[in-house]
Amino acid sequence: MFKYTRFEKARIIGARALQIAMGAPVLIDVPEGITPLDAAIMEFEKGVIPITVIRPS
Repeated sequence: MFKYTRFEKARIIGARALQIAMGAPVLIDVPEGITPLDAAIMEFEKGVIPITVIRPS
């Protein structure tokens, strides 16, 4: 599995939480009343967030 730095992880989860808060569909089944941040963390842990990281070579 690909290893993200703590900065990449924070950026990915934060960006996805903002998308969810603005009305984007959640890609996994989540309990009712969960916050966008918690939903983004759950998506990250399952590996379904459609965001890629491009590192300079």
